[in-house]
Amino acid sequence: MTTTLAKRRRPARAGGPQQGRPAGRSGSSASRPGFVWALPASIFFGLFALVPLIAVAVLSFTRWSGLGDPKFVGLKNWEALFADPVMLQSLWLSLLFIVLGIVTQTPLSILLGVWAAGNQKNRAILSAIYFVPLLLSSAAISVLWRALLDPNFGIPGQMSWLFGDGNVLGSQNGAIAVLIFVGMWQFTPFHTLIYQGAARQIPPVLYQAASIDGAGTVRQFVSITLPQLKNSIITSVILMVVGGLTTFETVLILTNGGPGTGTTITAFHMYQEAFRRFDFGTGSAIALVLVVISTAISFAVVRVSGYDKMRSSMEGL
Repeated sequence: MTTTLAKRRRPARAGGPQQGRPAGRSGSSASRPGFVWALPASIFFGLFALVPLIAVAVLSFTRWSGLGDPKFVGLKNWEALFADPVMLQSLWLSLLFIVLGIVTQTPLSILLGVWAAGNQKNRAILSAIYFVPLLLSSAAISVLWRALLDPNFGIPGQMSWLFGDGNVLGSQNGAIAVLIFVGMWQFTPFHTLIYQGAARQIPPVLYQAASIDGAGTVRQFVSITLPQLKNSIITSVILMVVGGLTTFETVLILTNGGPGTGTTITAFHMYQEAFRRFDFGTGSAIALVLVVISTAISFAVVRVSGYDKMRSSMEGL
């Protein structure tokens, strides 16, 4: 009996599998360091993001027309840039486009996203029709609205009682209003998809409990739906900020920065300096300004909202 107990208590041999670790995983890929798995993505990001960004930063201190060798000019491009009234106006216009885009697109996207997440009759068919702008490019949409807003043959020319002489794009306010509307028409479906997916993840038990307590549809939307969509709203706003700062095709095709410089936003001003005036040094400086501003605004939104904590809105369920 004593001999049998001793055999049972004998420790495992050194060559056997260790306690608490699966026998077949000692030499598997699980023991590889995490940076090995991130290496392909890191290389891709470095080649197509960091290297071009460094090259642009270097070019911002040179004068280069695209031919020959760049000539180092120090801070002259930066000094001329911030003394340029068009540059300062373009920054203000870009900020205006961002704010107006968020104000017009966010409420509509939330309402449509929550509606599309439901089980209403013909919801799938109407959603498919509504999402058609997502299939079109920005250039195609701009050409379409340019034709529709033609002062002679378009909609404004046939509705003089509403549009006056029909030249909607002939004034700064009219041109800005058109750009905001076209952006809303094009990108609201995309943000609607974000809110639709998020709304479908909200547990139905929350609405059932609220209904038992006597909460109506509006109360449930304000007290349950909106708080649960907080992280999605922050993500959508950040995408709108970056998209507003990099909008280019719509301005180029619809207004060409006009009337005058009335819609010359920063991205379009960069295009003018680099590819119309062939001043790639100044264009690179404007590009760096866009990168810094978009990064700063995105970080500010994340910090203020607390999104960096990455806490689930469904904790405790």
